Amino acid sequence: MSFYKAINSWVIAGFGGEKTPFEAIEYAASYGLDGIELTVGDCVSIDATEEECAKIKAFAQKKNIGLRSVATGFFWGCSLGSPDENERAEAVAFTKKYLQIAAWLGAESALVVPGAVDVAWDESRPVVPYVTCWEQATKSINELLPVATELDVNIAFENVWNKFLYSPVEMKQFIEQFDSEKIGCYFDVGNCMLNGYPQDWIEVLGNKIKAVHFKNWKGEDFGGGLHGFGDDLLEGDVEFDKVLAALEKINYDGPISIEMIPFSRLPDMVMPDLELAEITAKKFKSIFV
Repeated sequence: MSFYKAINSWVIAGFGGEKTPFEAIEYAASYGLDGIELTVGDCVSIDATEEECAKIKAFAQKKNIGLRSVATGFFWGCSLGSPDENERAEAVAFTKKYLQIAAWLGAESALVVPGAVDVAWDESRPVVPYVTCWEQATKSINELLPVATELDVNIAFENVWNKFLYSPVEMKQFIEQFDSEKIGCYFDVGNCMLNGYPQDWIEVLGNKIKAVHFKNWKGEDFGGGLHGFGDDLLEGDVEFDKVLAALEKINYDGPISIEMIPFSRLPDMVMPDLELAEITAKKFKSIFV
């Protein structure tokens, strides 16, 4: 089975958009990949116009690079699940623009963090009760669903370390309440390793999975933290052969993007890292041989 293989632009363009989307696309093409996942809010401005997005899309097509998914780090600082109505409204407004940019670029799925009980690495963010996060996030997604439907872009919830939607069963239940094909999961195989296995998530979620992130993670002493996300895609606890077998079993045909943010380098992590991007792309392609 042939999979679409892409790279997230953070490793190429950094968190501050140190490279233009055109440069990022050039690098992805040089790695021999099928596509790139552009990040909105840095590599691509949230204020990008339709004309600007059309130029990016045309350049990607010229380079034979797909733009099937987009991502953003916005939601960690402004949550769709916030009990603060002003913050929640701001998050909804951002997401509407984000989905529009995705549509202009021709992306089929947009990564969304639906809410966070807490943000462990940011003490300034409040702790939100789980039930409140669920209710507020549900309210937000119901407001966004007509937009996603009109634009024909999937809202794909990523399993992240937000103490919310811990398991594939919870994720599936949260998705199914919206009764829409435009709502699904952006499944990260490394993120779930803290308390589960990716092949189990894939079996439970099935066609609810709209996009996939590949990275690795290593747990130690019956636990582990952010430092478990290292800078070697092939070093860690993820068994990629089992992941690919599970994806094949559900006939997955969406994008798979490598997202390498090596927290093992904290507190001196520097992005972009073009050397890491090139090395990782080679290792990424080796998984599929």
